Amino acid sequence: MALAFVVVALLAIYAHAAMQRAIPVVPPFNAPNEPIYAQNGTRLPPLTTVYTFNQLKDHTNPSLGTFAQRYWMNWQYYNPGGPIVLFTPGEENAANYTGYLTNSTLNGLLAQQQNGATIVLEHRFFGLSNPYPDLSSQSLALLTIQQAIDDLVYFAQNANLPMPGGDKVKPDTTPWILIGGSYSGGLTSWTMVNKPGVFYAGYSSSGVVQAMDNYWAYFKPVQEYMPQNCSSDVQKVIAYLDALYAANATEELQELKTMFGLGGLSHIDDFAGALLANLQDWQSIQPFTGPGALFYQFCDALEVKDGQSADKNGWGLEHAIEAWGAFWNSTYYQHECGNTDPEHVPTCLGTYNASQPYWTSTAIDNSARSWIWIVCNQVGWYPDGPPITQPAIVSRILTLEYFQRQCINMFPETFSSPPKPNTEQVNEDYHGWSVEVDRLFFANGQRDPWREVTVSSDFIVKTSTDTQPIYVSDGFHCSDLKVLSGTDDPTIAEVQNAALQYMETWLAAWPGTKS
Repeated sequence: MALAFVVVALLAIYAHAAMQRAIPVVPPFNAPNEPIYAQNGTRLPPLTTVYTFNQLKDHTNPSLGTFAQRYWMNWQYYNPGGPIVLFTPGEENAANYTGYLTNSTLNGLLAQQQNGATIVLEHRFFGLSNPYPDLSSQSLALLTIQQAIDDLVYFAQNANLPMPGGDKVKPDTTPWILIGGSYSGGLTSWTMVNKPGVFYAGYSSSGVVQAMDNYWAYFKPVQEYMPQNCSSDVQKVIAYLDALYAANATEELQELKTMFGLGGLSHIDDFAGALLANLQDWQSIQPFTGPGALFYQFCDALEVKDGQSADKNGWGLEHAIEAWGAFWNSTYYQHECGNTDPEHVPTCLGTYNASQPYWTSTAIDNSARSWIWIVCNQVGWYPDGPPITQPAIVSRILTLEYFQRQCINMFPETFSSPPKPNTEQVNEDYHGWSVEVDRLFFANGQRDPWREVTVSSDFIVKTSTDTQPIYVSDGFHCSDLKVLSGTDDPTIAEVQNAALQYMETWLAAWPGTKS
């Protein structure tokens, strides 16, 4: 079943497989259920209408045949000569992304401005677009970045779209614009590097272009922008946990776990991973997110005492442990594990029993499993503890080995020892931070936990140019894709307006455009 609809207990285990909890995914957004009409007044099919395309199972061996790749389309803004705006949400069931066909998003706004059509294409091995009827290691061998790139290209060059004249809008006669966010934002960049000339222009929102094993910097923007009193107290608790672990203080560690209602976790790295989840909730925040967001509930639980908020230094270690533990007992354990009894905490939050269905099920429409395959083989991005020189809001008990061991749990037929993903090859093949592509617009957010693997990373100096603009807002993860974000944050509106202006200029220079 789709990640968005997994049963609570399975979601809890998924959530604690911490490298997967913070999947670099575009926020889902469903289209409103209301009639839409073409430019000539013809009523169009509902935006939830599912179309299928016969996609090659293996682009290196076409003789293996095809599979039905799902897509959704909106041509209400289209006039002949307008662009085709292609978007894939990447590592999710795409049925939850039909809102990206509309002018509530940058995709639809661009199509409306330029008289274009919008498409949402489901990524192979996510949702119901599967070359094979299971997610076994043997099947997932065809889940690679290169196969995903080739899917986008083959679709653009061969799809006969359901709109009038949809068989005559291939990239050689019509400008195609590739849009992606997060992983699919990285895929946008990688595609334009690997297959130049197919897509006339591209837009990469929070594009995670640089693969890397050790991604402790996921928490760098979180620590920088979360409430300072909350950050201060979280650092105190994590330092205390790490000190107990270094001293092998078994009794004190058990007492600490018990205060959080997690005494049943026999492995201290699983306990550290559970605490990690509170910080990863930052990724779900957007400019329009209210104070009731789970991350803000967490910080309020730590920092509001007797109706008074702590100053920037927080309330201190003792109160922070008690308050954080109380939050887990009163609120967060149920959020993670549903109504399962605390005695089942190893089943819900543990990662050492590889016989559980979470690790063994090969049923399709399991985003977590498909994504773990990509992580373990190609991109890494393990959210481990930071170097000793960096502030720690997550425990240094969490190592690469902790996350790599989960690859063995899920794919024992493929991995007999902790695997090293082929990140160097990915960066060499698709240029990572070194990308230089004409007509590719990058939009990133300062508050995005994935910022440090985008072209706006603090670890590099990359210049914005008129052929490859790089704009940074005060936003969060993929904030610029939704029009509402620009309404709430003028820095995001500035990015959105700049993108639309660049696209207008670039499309005016399309070879088929009349002067």
